Amino acid sequence: MNLEGKVALITGAGSGIGEGIARRFVEDGAKIVMVGRRKEKLEEVAATFPPGSAKVCQGDVSIPEDILRIVEETLEFGDGKIDVLVNNAGINVPGGVAEIALEDWKTIFDVNLNGPFLLMREVIPHMKAAGGGSIVNIASIGGLRCLSQRVGYCTTKAALIMMSKQAARDYGVDNIRVNAVCPGFVLTEMTEEHFGGLTEDAFIGAPMQRGAMPEEIAGICSYLASDDASYTTGSVITVDGGATVVDPFEIGIMGAARNK
Repeated sequence: MNLEGKVALITGAGSGIGEGIARRFVEDGAKIVMVGRRKEKLEEVAATFPPGSAKVCQGDVSIPEDILRIVEETLEFGDGKIDVLVNNAGINVPGGVAEIALEDWKTIFDVNLNGPFLLMREVIPHMKAAGGGSIVNIASIGGLRCLSQRVGYCTTKAALIMMSKQAARDYGVDNIRVNAVCPGFVLTEMTEEHFGGLTEDAFIGAPMQRGAMPEEIAGICSYLASDDASYTTGSVITVDGGATVVDPFEIGIMGAARNK
């Protein structure tokens, strides 16, 4: 994809999917601002990029004051424009409705939903003034179907999908495209923390029978950021190795058969 001349703000860019997107965007010619809470991780990644192609901006998307500063620093780095916003930062705290702590519930909403809302709210006026832009919200297949004991994660990702559609509806007239990408299981620090030690048996029944690497999510994000996607908005794109086309009951049967 050709992202030459585009300025992109990417949250959660220090590791996992966000790092994969950052690397792909730089490879495709964009200048990027990398946002995250861990400055050392951001700097470690940014040091591998050509000089002048990336700026590190430490910040927490759940803090409104940080949002304002992040946008200001991106505009300064981008000579007054933001062409692309990628809302990737997210957290996952296990628990069902009866188990999750209230503070954890609030924190998940602040990071996974309120952060993207606040960034879109601040960035959209600048995109309108510039004649358009692209917003890519990283949701999850957990926003399309339930995942056991992940009520906060699934609820916020479902809401992020609907917010993406609503923004696409409201700002298409301003040439602002908004799309949601729904990854399946991606091999990242976060999934290792929650599901460490997975073997290939964990993917029995899934069509591709493996998890994804972050760079396999980055390509579709680069497409959505590029002018090649000029007529793509309001889309919800799954990148899940076919996981959402499989009946969970069928997976259970296949697993039981293999274990006989």
